[in-house]
Amino acid sequence: MHHLTAHGARIPALGFGVFRMTDAEVEAVIPAALEAGFRHFDTAQIYGNEAGLGRALAGANRDDLFLTTKVWVENYSDARFLASVDESLDKLGVAQVDLLLVHWPGSVPVEQQVEWLNAAQAAGMTRHIGVSNYNRSQLRAAIAASAAPIVTNQIEMHPYLDQSAMAALARETGTLLTGYYGMADGAVPKDPAIGEIAARHGKTAAQVGLRWLVQQGAVALSKTAKPARVAENFDIFDFALTEADMAAISGLARKDGRLVGPEGLAPDWAA
Repeated sequence: MHHLTAHGARIPALGFGVFRMTDAEVEAVIPAALEAGFRHFDTAQIYGNEAGLGRALAGANRDDLFLTTKVWVENYSDARFLASVDESLDKLGVAQVDLLLVHWPGSVPVEQQVEWLNAAQAAGMTRHIGVSNYNRSQLRAAIAASAAPIVTNQIEMHPYLDQSAMAALARETGTLLTGYYGMADGAVPKDPAIGEIAARHGKTAAQVGLRWLVQQGAVALSKTAKPARVAENFDIFDFALTEADMAAISGLARKDGRLVGPEGLAPDWAA
């Protein structure tokens, strides 16, 4: 497994996400993920499967794991933020997570969200802190306001969405990007252009999509509920895309490429 580093955090470059999976699906697939080599697992309060993930990982060596969870916007208050993190830790069956994120910027000021994240870290609930779905101005504000480093911004990343401006800011600030929705809701594995590149490398289009993310310096979150597909998702470190491959895949970006932007939660992405 390759690792990426930022501000003292050492994060496996490929993670296993459990978005839109039930506890039962999580518990069925995680043994296969562990066997394949996954050690980075990403969940969230709103996913409703922290307990399932905790049970599935109970037999693994905690020191080998990198666990991420995210605080949901309904818990953005003095009364609920830290209490909700305590509940997440109980469900996961751990004393602390490795990375705690705020899930969406919502309407609470960035500075307040960062204050709560810092409080959680100071209380020993998490080793590192970060954000998710922040735009560039919000990421800058979070970095400026935070006593502890903001190690990542978890955002939608796939070939059809141009995230070059955010990537430039991440390089400038030493912040890692963590990419979710890497398969673009199933479009990447079916894309003929990506399929042609995959055939030249003896890989699948899905593997090429994940490799494209990792090779540009992002942490990639893969996902499948099918144990038989897990090993394929992990097998991306024995080949490299050429500069021409990378450019061709990036060239698939389009103006309407964004797939995730829930009303009332998503920021102005241009800011």
